[in-house]
Amino acid sequence: MKQVIAVLILAVVLVSTAMASPATQTIPNARVKEAVAEFVRQKTEGLGMETTLKRIGFQGDLKVPAGEVSFEVAAPNRWEGWGKANLAVIVRVNDRVERNISVPVEVEALGDTVVVLRALERGDVIGPNDVTVQRRDISTLTGRVYRSADEVIGKRARMPVRANMPLRGDQLEKVPLVKSGQLVTILVENQAMRLTATGKARSNGAEGDIVMVQNLGSLKEVPARVIDAGTVQVDF
Repeated sequence: MKQVIAVLILAVVLVSTAMASPATQTIPNARVKEAVAEFVRQKTEGLGMETTLKRIGFQGDLKVPAGEVSFEVAAPNRWEGWGKANLAVIVRVNDRVERNISVPVEVEALGDTVVVLRALERGDVIGPNDVTVQRRDISTLTGRVYRSADEVIGKRARMPVRANMPLRGDQLEKVPLVKSGQLVTILVENQAMRLTATGKARSNGAEGDIVMVQNLGSLKEVPARVIDAGTVQVDF
């Protein structure tokens, strides 16, 4: 009888231990890094960049429950795929989220970028001889960079820019063709009719910009798209 009781107690202990300590598995450090590297590769694929993943700041292995493991990697919205960033790595087991870890990365990127050949002062308009396209490491630059000279020719500098520097998106702006208070021709046109009226611009606008314009006949204000230095068009 005592032997039977002892066996029963042992069985209860084993079952309790099994329930308290479910089976686990180890995800090697290298597997996590492979998931991160593949995400970066897909993020930069087809961009014409030569990228090098210089650093993945993750150490150690992960302990998770037994089951089928999958990874989801996400980047900050404004991260283009190079430079420094903290990526979110979500680890799922049998489609259930088990870990959500932050992994810092550093990616070097060599690519064609527009470089200014002379120092620019605020308000300078860029001409064809002011820029060239060179292959540079853009991973240390903040913000958008230009890849083609056509993107910058005709724009003006919003701030001083040193010579031999890549141009960033926040350094340039389109040249306004219409200025606030200027008299303009308001054009209303479709396949059936063409009407014009005289108006007054209420704000500055470059080609393609939408500005508010007051119709001097009706005194009503309408949004219109800038066509050239003296014409805006109402789209309908």
